Amino acid sequence: MARVLVPLAQGCEELEAVSIIDLLRRAGIEVVAAGLTDGAVTCSRGVVLVPDTSLDKVLGDDFDMIVLPGGLPGADYLDEDVRIQRMLKRMAEQGKYTAAICAAPKVLASAGLLQGKQATSYPGVIDAMQLEDTRYVDDRAVVVDGKVITSRGPGTAMDFALELIEILVGSEQRNAVEASLMRPVIR
Repeated sequence: MARVLVPLAQGCEELEAVSIIDLLRRAGIEVVAAGLTDGAVTCSRGVVLVPDTSLDKVLGDDFDMIVLPGGLPGADYLDEDVRIQRMLKRMAEQGKYTAAICAAPKVLASAGLLQGKQATSYPGVIDAMQLEDTRYVDDRAVVVDGKVITSRGPGTAMDFALELIEILVGSEQRNAVEASLMRPVIR
């Protein structure tokens, strides 16, 4: 079974976090929602989420993918967290997937994971960073470049999560999850 880490920082975007966690779990993927700190996480719009565990308790665990929800100031807290930076680099070194949505692709950039890649983000995030070796894409909801997956923002959260499902467990499972959501399967 695929295993995914979703780190939750105070001020994360709740629509993105919940969409990612919910849809991946619907696909039978083990999702570990880990707070950067102990206790509940208050999201950017005031929704309170209770993580499964704290990041410290899963630092040594093995994951197939790490997915970073965006939102501010949540993405800033992820970016400033040395544990997250180390985990991202380790995942990349191991040839595993890293994914981020909205403002969180800047965390991938800080870890050096967007060098030589195509990526997207919420407008004004990674494009404003003027990354020399990164091609900013603004005409797609989700951009996959090798083992790095990025997405635009809250409105693309379902598309992002469905793409992650397809990458981890295949198109058949993605289509089954999408059909159960009463979304038309656009493929």
